[in-house]
Amino acid sequence: MTEAQRPPRILAIAGSDSSGGAGIQADIKTITMMGGFAMTAITAITAQNTLGVTGVDVISPEMVAAQIDACISDIGVDAVKIGMLGSAAVAHAVADRLEALSVPVVFDPVMIASSGSVLADKETIAAFERLMTLAALTTPNVPELAALGGPEAMALRNVTYLAKGGDAPGAVVLDRLLNAGQSPIEWRAPRIVTRHSHGTGCTLSSAIATSLGRGVDLRSAVEQARAFVRAALEAAPGFGAGHGPMGHQAVRL
Repeated sequence: MTEAQRPPRILAIAGSDSSGGAGIQADIKTITMMGGFAMTAITAITAQNTLGVTGVDVISPEMVAAQIDACISDIGVDAVKIGMLGSAAVAHAVADRLEALSVPVVFDPVMIASSGSVLADKETIAAFERLMTLAALTTPNVPELAALGGPEAMALRNVTYLAKGGDAPGAVVLDRLLNAGQSPIEWRAPRIVTRHSHGTGCTLSSAIATSLGRGVDLRSAVEQARAFVRAALEAAPGFGAGHGPMGHQAVRL
């Protein structure tokens, strides 16, 4: 295989979802279906299903850093996706490693699961500042953007972010890409009405990272990722009694 034919190497740094709908499991499925090579640094192990999270064990910062080092030192990396971090110490350990890299980073500031379970405390959210600064893109949903201080606070940080509108009410979903000093780019699409939307944020950020790792520009990467998420929502297998998983396996872009 020639260098041009090799898949982009994508490192997903996130928590494990035992039911397979979100987290590292959604990251691996997304990266693979989009033609990337998925590597992982697991930050936490969760016991969860479509009804909620029943247990969380956070991995030590040293072990998270060791996973990152092991991947980068041997395989190499073309882009990074960050999801659930589990603790402020882990967030800082991740930032320490990524600040030395020169590859695109997509940061999904995970705070609350689809079921409503809290996945980040105040200290962890405070540590997000370093990650937003080094990321090529941060992808907050409506409540996460509010917790980060809203559009005004994001503008003061001078960071590029995608304000996801899936949590906002209405028949049309509005996503806005805001890049400091540039006009916002907006995407509107009819809402796909389904309870099987577990892992949409994980999937979107991983898809964006995969395209960026391939050398695609940011706007096109977001467009490709949105198409992937919508296709996965349409293909949801209908598993579980709560917020069910999407159908990553059926997506062909």
